[in-house]
Amino acid sequence: MHVTNAQGEADVQAVCAAHGGRPDELIEILHDVQHAQGFISAAAIPVIAKALNLSRAEVHGVVSFYHDFRRAPAGRHVIKLCRAEACQARGCRDLIAHAEQRLKVKLGGTSADGAVTLEAIYCLGNCALGPAALVDGALKGRLSAERLDVIIDGFDDGDRP
Repeated sequence: MHVTNAQGEADVQAVCAAHGGRPDELIEILHDVQHAQGFISAAAIPVIAKALNLSRAEVHGVVSFYHDFRRAPAGRHVIKLCRAEACQARGCRDLIAHAEQRLKVKLGGTSADGAVTLEAIYCLGNCALGPAALVDGALKGRLSAERLDVIIDGFDDGDRP
């Protein structure tokens, strides 16, 4: 549901209408749009703003403030590495550096082949088992560079960086 045509615009309007066109539902609307299209496209922002009687700046401000909203499509696999204090104490900085080098992408980006998006997340509630990550929505703990490599190597053959 990319908002590049009339159907995409109608789909975003339908999401807004399903939430009663209520501005206080903005976060939920953004989650629903992202779930449907995989990200919040630049073209969706004015559609949402108009439907909720908000300014484009207000909608853009929410999208850009929250780390969970994407403004570009994610890779086929998403690795979210925890950067909270407990995981930092257990070596997440080294793990992040390893992941960036292995995938040839900086935190917040997607590998050139579109296979993997590498993101930061702030506390998964898995502090005793840090460093932790969400890999395609699955919680992983006690990660090391070697364990992360095994996970990456386990992606489908067409998705290996």
